[in-house]
Amino acid sequence: MPKKSTAAAAPASYAAAVEELERLIDALESGQLPLEDLLAQYQRGNELLQYCRERLHAVEQQVRVLDEGAARAGDAP
Repeated sequence: MPKKSTAAAAPASYAAAVEELERLIDALESGQLPLEDLLAQYQRGNELLQYCRERLHAVEQQVRVLDEGAARAGDAP
């Protein structure tokens, strides 16, 4: 029996990651996953959560930079 690959592709976007994460949560909460799949699905969920956190952090940084630039432009005579 071939082993399943543990390396999953990165999500195409933040929205795609959230959608996949929601599906994983539903599957985990359903109690219908075989025991062998639980850990793999949980790990994938953690990867997606980390991806989402990183994307949100990057966007927050961009907003800060934009806000600082707007504040400086507003201070100009």
